[in-house]
Amino acid sequence: MKNEIDLSLETLRKTYASGAGIRDIISRATTRIAEASNTNAWIHVESRTRLMERCDAIELRRSRGEAFPLYGIPFGVKDNIDVAGMPTTAACPGFKYTPDQSAHAVQLLLDAGGICMGKTNLDQFATGLSGARSAYGTCASVANPLYVSGGSSSGSAVAVAAKHVSFALGTDTGGSGRIPAGFNGIVGIKPSIGRVSTRGLVPNCRSLDCVSIFSDSVSEGMEILRIIDGFDIDDPYCRNAPARTTDVRPVDGQRFTFGRLGKCDLKFFGMDEGLSIYEEACDSLADIGGEPVEIDFAPFAEAGQLLFSGPWIAERRSALGPFASKHPDALLDVIHQVLKVADNFSAAQVFDSMNRLASLKRGAEKLFSSISAMVVPTAARAYTIEQMEENPIEFNNRLGHYSYFANLLELCAIAVPSGILSCGVPMGVTLLAPAWSDERLGSLASRFEAEVRKSDAHPQGRARRRRSAAI
Repeated sequence: MKNEIDLSLETLRKTYASGAGIRDIISRATTRIAEASNTNAWIHVESRTRLMERCDAIELRRSRGEAFPLYGIPFGVKDNIDVAGMPTTAACPGFKYTPDQSAHAVQLLLDAGGICMGKTNLDQFATGLSGARSAYGTCASVANPLYVSGGSSSGSAVAVAAKHVSFALGTDTGGSGRIPAGFNGIVGIKPSIGRVSTRGLVPNCRSLDCVSIFSDSVSEGMEILRIIDGFDIDDPYCRNAPARTTDVRPVDGQRFTFGRLGKCDLKFFGMDEGLSIYEEACDSLADIGGEPVEIDFAPFAEAGQLLFSGPWIAERRSALGPFASKHPDALLDVIHQVLKVADNFSAAQVFDSMNRLASLKRGAEKLFSSISAMVVPTAARAYTIEQMEENPIEFNNRLGHYSYFANLLELCAIAVPSGILSCGVPMGVTLLAPAWSDERLGSLASRFEAEVRKSDAHPQGRARRRRSAAI
């Protein structure tokens, strides 16, 4: 068996069904990770000895009749999420500790038979969208080493895109589970806030944080979501799904409406080839039965500004404040710069912004009452690592132009690859819908994904119909 074995859930399950043992597969995955140390995707890789012990324990329990939906599936965990016995650093060596208990979401994956290979790199304390803010090295896009991978869940995205693991957990506060998916050509799923427990996650903006999933396909990512889904009474921010939702899942061939941005709202900050990728994506949605409706992006952009240019930065400061005050030299300079913005806001301004956000939420509710989903570029453009290091604040904020608003407005989101820039870096779009519409959105994203893959497989196929161009 070659070391380049396909690690998708479907293929691995067939491999195991044909008689392959977990030890062999996990050993090969360990070797692959070791050979790719230059990617900086991993902060901690579990020892081969402990991984083999884990494999043996699962094999023994399976021989006794236990069923494991993730039998022998290797996965990674962003290093701001606890895994028992593995160090948690949040990409800050001075913050390092080793928990005795795994995060709730991680434990569910372990209970399902998954094999945690280790902890992945990130922008320090999940503060950033570039992948270039870590004491453990910068992550680059797997497609072009000169360009940033996106962050903050940089290592998790790279580990999946580079075929180190079958899937990986990240987090998402303002786009961290979507931006790196886009720049690495994989799927990023950001669930509804409160659907997945965040117990065992190093807080960033605790009221907005959520666990995210990186995978090779929408269907596999949604399968992982269903495994880690569920109310956790020990997490004060975890929520029960509403008794009644509007989550009516589209079926093949069903028509739907989707909100798309007009040309006046599309910004690509000097990399205008992103426009054609976005419009091709809108065409693909139209091809599977979507009716485009032009929407005003201004309220979404305004909501996004509240996250890192507004008083919500104070919540991030609150989470990091105690450690930062005792260990001021432990944080990267750029993280200090970000947190200093919190000093600009008074308590009265916080409440003013909360009231404004309530109005913006109501506006979003009205909009989504007339559309099934909204589609935006996952990121406006790609930046080289050199460019990001020269202007880390402004360029990082540009990466979040189309992502910052989602959690503040209580939307679920799925980033799906749909194109490639001339520099070779993948680019995609993100589909968004109201909270608790995850399954409906997943169904729609799967249909879109299939259409895009069909087009990629037949580049000389039928000409694209510019249905959206007339908007």
